[in-house]
Amino acid sequence: MITTKATTATESDTTWTGMVPVDDTALAVTDTGGPGIPVLYLNGAYASKRHWRRVIADLGPGYRHLSFDERARGTSKLAADYSFEACIRDIDAVLEARGVDRALLVGWSYGALLGVHWASRNPGRTLGVVGVDGPYPVGWTDEAGHDEIRKVFARMKPMMPLIRPMGLAARFSAETHADLAIESHLLHAALEPTLDSLTVPVRYVVASGEAVGSRDDLQEQMRKALDPILVRNPNLKVGAKVASNHGSILRKDSPAVAAVVREVAALDRPVR
Repeated sequence: MITTKATTATESDTTWTGMVPVDDTALAVTDTGGPGIPVLYLNGAYASKRHWRRVIADLGPGYRHLSFDERARGTSKLAADYSFEACIRDIDAVLEARGVDRALLVGWSYGALLGVHWASRNPGRTLGVVGVDGPYPVGWTDEAGHDEIRKVFARMKPMMPLIRPMGLAARFSAETHADLAIESHLLHAALEPTLDSLTVPVRYVVASGEAVGSRDDLQEQMRKALDPILVRNPNLKVGAKVASNHGSILRKDSPAVAAVVREVAALDRPVR
């Protein structure tokens, strides 16, 4: 795979796959090209661009699909920095490298958190955001919760090489996994002001099922934390509620995700 110069949305109608350099690393990017609305897909914390293949197929060739593997995920390279802010820089790098000025962001889980933060900083460049079962304004902020996260990843350490191909771990240490999970919890817990201030259309695709290992309806309680913000900010709405759980939503309910993407994309088209 090679790196190429930036292109505009209309320069190429053929799919380009290559490496985009950023900081001390390089990201594996796929861009289908063409004149359609650019849709940038943001992965779950340890997932890769392949997790979007069903949604991309359901949307079809009328859109310009841009997907990429985050640092140390998929076929992207290792890096010194795996923080949330590094992931924000990666969005900028991919869009700049591919010559995209404005995009519709579609994020799942951690990717949805990235999407709303990037949109809040770049409203003029954001056509809209589709959050696939996230982000929800709740997270563990106490040291007991953080200790539990560290213990979970310490127990997972021997299994990480086995679960990486399934998108359940990245190619960095268990300690870094725990640090990033704690950072994510803190960002989710502080999310309300960001969601309140969003001026672009945001549509949620909400899962109904509890994830494997979840206890005491924890995920349903997380989803309910969104309700007061939906009342306060009319730019945020639930576009669909589906039967699958957090982990299976892209696999089992990709048509619903695609339908909500179409809904947001239509908001940018002039009325005739």
